[in-house]
Amino acid sequence: LRLELIVLRDEHRDLDQAIEALIEKGTADQLTIQRLKKKKLLLKDKIAVIEDRLTPDIIA
Repeated sequence: LRLELIVLRDEHRDLDQAIEALIEKGTADQLTIQRLKKKKLLLKDKIAVIEDRLTPDIIA
């Protein structure tokens, strides 16, 4: 599970860098950028789910 988390974080970071590069160059259309951002958001959600599973619930 921890390995999957590392892989997802790397993928998320790579997507972020790709989006920034496309925006800076101005070569990609908005639809492509929007799709990449949506994929990045889905990865973020998966990361959050795994982090929640790894973090124990502590009742205060």
